[in-house]
Amino acid sequence: MSTLKINNLSKTYANGVKALDNVSLELENGMFGLLGPNGAGKSSLMRTLATLQEADSGTATLDDIDILNQPAELRKVLGYLPQEFGVYPRITAEQLLTHLAILKGITNKSERKELVNYLLDKVNLYEKRNKSVKGFSGGMKQRVGIAQALIGNPNLIIVDEPTAGLDPGERNRFYNLLADVGKDVIVILSTHIVDDVRELCTKMAIMNLGEIVYHGSPQSAIEDLNSKVFKKIVSRDELQNYANDYKVISNKMVGGQPLIHVFSEAHPQNGFEPVAPGLEDVFFSKINTSNVLV
Repeated sequence: MSTLKINNLSKTYANGVKALDNVSLELENGMFGLLGPNGAGKSSLMRTLATLQEADSGTATLDDIDILNQPAELRKVLGYLPQEFGVYPRITAEQLLTHLAILKGITNKSERKELVNYLLDKVNLYEKRNKSVKGFSGGMKQRVGIAQALIGNPNLIIVDEPTAGLDPGERNRFYNLLADVGKDVIVILSTHIVDDVRELCTKMAIMNLGEIVYHGSPQSAIEDLNSKVFKKIVSRDELQNYANDYKVISNKMVGGQPLIHVFSEAHPQNGFEPVAPGLEDVFFSKINTSNVLV
């Protein structure tokens, strides 16, 4: 069982943007969802934990490894799938994984070949091992990405926005693969897609403007909103009035008309109906984007 401890990490970029604002989290084995809108600071946190950038202050440890001061040690037990997983042109899946295995220090040729075949089979790409990765679909490239992240039996795996752009079938295959991987190691899934966290994670955090605004289980967060979310279909020209008068937590089009969800401790009347809350309601209520949504 590994433990990742993050204490008061802060990072401000040269342009003045405070990407990380005293971020503290503690994670153990299993799938952990880091949910937040684009620009929330998720990728900054992932890059810091992956030793790709330094923090201004704070600490981060994986068991007895000081991540910020022992980056080489952390990289030995890290698997990382960045948001943009680039591939070499005209190289097969087998060649790519073999090359990356060499870079990770697996020098024994037969051991390396056995590992590459095992990983290709695990991500269901063994039959495509001699095909050029450049011609793979988005979902297949992401599966190659997970395969390379598994080289070296990592204790920590970071995947940054892994399902963006995948079709529903590819996303489901990716979910199954991640769930399988997440049984034995710490997997951090950074995403702005609520379904990713709902499908995969028993623990989560919501990040906004560089801060952690919720840390706990998806189910507990949903239960906290029970009997406090109400819905109503309104006209488009009424949206601003409702935003002024109620705490609108989401707004989406249904049959060409806006359906709004509002947060309220008591029934707001005025034609609103109670609705069972979901993780999307949690997400929007925590990041408080009512003004953006209208």
